[in-house]
Amino acid sequence: METLEAYLRRKHEELNLLNSFLSTPLSLRQPASVAEVIERKFQLAAALKAEHTLHDWALTETAWAYPGRLRAGPFEFSYDYQRADLDVRGPSFYQFDDPAANETIYTSSGMAAISALLLASAQLMPDADILVLPGSYSETVELIESYARHLHLVPLKSSPGEIASGVSGLRVLLFDSCAPSAAFEGALRCANPRLDLVVFDTTCFSSGSGRIHRVLSWTHRWEIPTVLVRSHTKLDSLGLEYGRLGSAVFVDCDKCRMNEAQLKDLAREMRKAVRLFGGAALPAHFPPYVGTRAYRHLTDKRVSAILRNSRRTARHFASALVGSLAELHFAHGLYVTLMPKRILDERQAKQIAADLCTDLSKAGLPLRHAGSFGFDFGAAEWFHDKTRDRHLVRIAIPDLPTSLWDHVAQAVAQWWSVQGKR
Repeated sequence: METLEAYLRRKHEELNLLNSFLSTPLSLRQPASVAEVIERKFQLAAALKAEHTLHDWALTETAWAYPGRLRAGPFEFSYDYQRADLDVRGPSFYQFDDPAANETIYTSSGMAAISALLLASAQLMPDADILVLPGSYSETVELIESYARHLHLVPLKSSPGEIASGVSGLRVLLFDSCAPSAAFEGALRCANPRLDLVVFDTTCFSSGSGRIHRVLSWTHRWEIPTVLVRSHTKLDSLGLEYGRLGSAVFVDCDKCRMNEAQLKDLAREMRKAVRLFGGAALPAHFPPYVGTRAYRHLTDKRVSAILRNSRRTARHFASALVGSLAELHFAHGLYVTLMPKRILDERQAKQIAADLCTDLSKAGLPLRHAGSFGFDFGAAEWFHDKTRDRHLVRIAIPDLPTSLWDHVAQAVAQWWSVQGKR
């Protein structure tokens, strides 16, 4: 368990890290409350962004007047017109043994990364099956169904082993960190999966997560080429959503079913797609504090606290909300979902989430009506479960002090036991 005092000390370290990247650091005292942590952190982020803008006032989309190389912390950029040829040099967000062996393409968001990758794949695999684990991100599934029609969507119930071994066409696995734990573990137990490519959306895992290494070990064992796609807006900016940023990392594989030249061809086609769709990353959106030892240490501590609170929430909900549970055990452990008694549309589910947050906020509890996850506060929002075809309510777990979040989770359960049955 983490006490309020320990939490405030940890958050003071996060604030000091952000402050150290200002050219003129502010005088900071240790925050005295959760509210002060959140307010001060967003103020520092705004100051960092403003300083970047003031320093790079001559920077334009055509880079006509910039006198030298553009930098954001440890990242260095060069480009010509509209960032179509954006070149980024700097540390990897991931903890690879040899980052230089893997090619990274940065984009303006996580969806921009996976969209460019899947649409570019049509040039190399014009007719393929894409196997999708249950619980995969709904907008990725929508993208495949609507625009990546060269990929035939094959929903899975558990693992790639479900597909008959006699299938002879090209097969891609979308390995999504949004999947429930059972489906995620089931896929990793699949022996000889006969896949031509794995697209691994790591967004919901910390970039240093052991689960990422487990998936890479699995694909390496079966010699499957792998591309990691990610939104860096979630867990990679200390809860700030510093800027919209995504990436695709083509993992080096010297022995895989797609040879090195084909993987390079896929990366080249993706770069072309990023250029043509206008999805290049913005240099201002790279958090300048990435790559430091303190950043990695504090990120790991944040995610550990979130996971600890998530396990406690799941246990409490399992006993207090029998009959209202949708999914408590996602592989990522960042949020849980609750199922209203009656079938709702998106607007109605969103209203329940808003009402929940309004009532708890009036009681002084840090639960806010907000999409996404990884904040310094708890968040509730509507959630569409494609497997159940139901609109649910998602509770995103923060890294608040253990006893405080326990109080919030208990209040959510009490509210839901009355209001969620309407």
